[in-house]
Amino acid sequence: MELRKLRNIGISAHIDSGKTTLSERILYYSGRIHKIEDVRGGGDGATMDHMELEKERGITITSAATSLEWDGHNINLIDTPGHVDFTVEVERSLRVLDGAVLVLCSVGGVQSQSMTVDRQMKRYHVPRLALINKMDRTGSDPAGVVEQVREKLGADAVAMQIPIGLEDDFQGVIDLVTMKALYFDGGNGESIREEEIPAELTAAAATARNEMLEGLSMYSDELMELLLSEEEVSEELIHRICRDATINQGFTPVFLGSAFKNKGVQPLMDAVNRYLPSPLDREVQANDIQDPTHKITLASDASQTFVGMAFKITDDEYGQLTFMRIYQGQISKGAQYFNQRTGKKERFSRIVRMHSDKREEIDTASAGDIVAIMGIDCASGDTYSQQAKYCNLENIFVADPVIKMSITPLSRDNADKLGKALQRFRKEDPTFQVFTDEETGETVIAGMGELHLEVYVERIKREYGVEVEVGAPKVSYRESGTVGFAYDHKRKKQTGGSGQYGHIVGTISPMTDEDREEAGDDELLFVDKVTGGRIPKNFIPAIEKGFRHMMDKGPVAGYPVVGLKVVLEDGTYHDVDSSDMAFMLTAQECFRENFSRMKPALLEPIMQTEIECPEQFQGAVVGQVSSKRGMIVSTDTQNGVTTIVAEVPLAETFGYSTELRSLTQGQGTFTMELCKYSPVPASIQTEIIAERKAEMQPA
Repeated sequence: MELRKLRNIGISAHIDSGKTTLSERILYYSGRIHKIEDVRGGGDGATMDHMELEKERGITITSAATSLEWDGHNINLIDTPGHVDFTVEVERSLRVLDGAVLVLCSVGGVQSQSMTVDRQMKRYHVPRLALINKMDRTGSDPAGVVEQVREKLGADAVAMQIPIGLEDDFQGVIDLVTMKALYFDGGNGESIREEEIPAELTAAAATARNEMLEGLSMYSDELMELLLSEEEVSEELIHRICRDATINQGFTPVFLGSAFKNKGVQPLMDAVNRYLPSPLDREVQANDIQDPTHKITLASDASQTFVGMAFKITDDEYGQLTFMRIYQGQISKGAQYFNQRTGKKERFSRIVRMHSDKREEIDTASAGDIVAIMGIDCASGDTYSQQAKYCNLENIFVADPVIKMSITPLSRDNADKLGKALQRFRKEDPTFQVFTDEETGETVIAGMGELHLEVYVERIKREYGVEVEVGAPKVSYRESGTVGFAYDHKRKKQTGGSGQYGHIVGTISPMTDEDREEAGDDELLFVDKVTGGRIPKNFIPAIEKGFRHMMDKGPVAGYPVVGLKVVLEDGTYHDVDSSDMAFMLTAQECFRENFSRMKPALLEPIMQTEIECPEQFQGAVVGQVSSKRGMIVSTDTQNGVTTIVAEVPLAETFGYSTELRSLTQGQGTFTMELCKYSPVPASIQTEIIAERKAEMQPA
């Protein structure tokens, strides 16, 4: 396998933008499958949606990997879900990919989940192409979508094609590089017909080509000079500049098509080969375990020390299957490698190349490849290497769950089976959490949304044959102080033998924006300002540990405490009676007794909700959002469809899909993602605290 001709790409987008339909066409045109199946409807369902639940619901739940060949290039392709509930699937796929295709709907344009996916691509510096799909839809507006990509995503997007006809009349595209019209003939659009540009579109094509060249000239002095002197620009130069700008400088070339109508897919794949990076074009760094300040630059070279990342885990009847991206070196079937987190040496009993849920056994795999390994026991995000304690790759970002519900098996005999199912799903999906409620003793599952938990409950019933009862969804509230205060707390205990003495002085306050930046993902920013040895340095970590311990369960209603800055300024100690334990207990006591002085408030998750409905229902939908304590951020109407963006408390959204459908005669849809945490209104806070106290009462 020639690394220059290898592409590791993912297809990401908002819900229902046509990702899986596009994947199906790519597999068909590359000869990987011989019959096109639809995402919805009869037949076997789309190749990449291999789970029964995916076929029934017509949505992608888990990312699926496949490999194919396109024009002499090997391509590893991952199709990812669009629902924010399954966002970890997109996150971990983008973490290991070299390039991506961002699919946008020609009518919907840049929607809420498009923005989430865009943030994920930027987090891992993944170069991308954009495809404006569904060009055959009524109301399609490709120029408007390109403008939205520039405005909403802050990307330098330039159209590389213009359409021939729109909506029902969409016939093909004009390639602005070759200045040829492309039509897609045959039963499934498999044969491409190249013609001269239709006379009525020559002026529009010339204008669009100039805009494209002007956009690209920002990345090349050579092109700028050619344009100024009005000289001819070669196709080869355009391709070279476009590739460099896409890989290194965040440029986004935009293509057009309709995957469902089999138009525009082949030029997109040619662009993947031309403009997206090979593993050789990407620089990957890992942390040196022996010296954390030192970074190791990994090379896509099969002869060097093997380093790979386990980015996704699935369990089935054959055991655990671990998807791995190999960054350096090579692996062989039957050889042993070290898990860098646990230090354990494990045998890679089988190496397989995946095609959705089908496997093809191989003996070796080398740098740049994405394969699956059988026979190892690890967690998502683990790094593997030939050497023990060699290096660690940056882990995958995992969002906190926002919703939880209790789950119990209807029959006691099924408790073991349920335990096994929960254990497996927790391992597979880091955003799916399982814990036992200390007060009630119930098993509680937590996730990213109603759909997320609903899918897992359904999988427990189908895959394990366990009938379960689930409690009503509950919101993950947080607690935080609203005002700061100064503390001066002394703990003095004498009970025979050595006593306990600790004395701490300082301030506790809510975090400011600057504090939040400094703390990163941490909810407690601890600042040590003790000077002159007033408290010995070895006791300081115990004081911080004491405060941290109290953050798990706030005194208002037992929810986690967030966003606090604790400054330790002074204190005293006793030569005999002071110890780590004494200072830790002093900090805990100080927090417990004084937190009420911060006028604590409950915080609730606020969801950014994007609702689409026919224009005639706009008033009713807006009214209903307001009745749910929602705040309208924007409304936009295009071609009779209104898009409403609102911020709505999660507690008010349970069962909203049913309400919205009945309000809009079944035509309304909505998507949600976590936006922020905000204080709960006082009257509702009182109710929540009363409910929480009732829950905590022993039965």
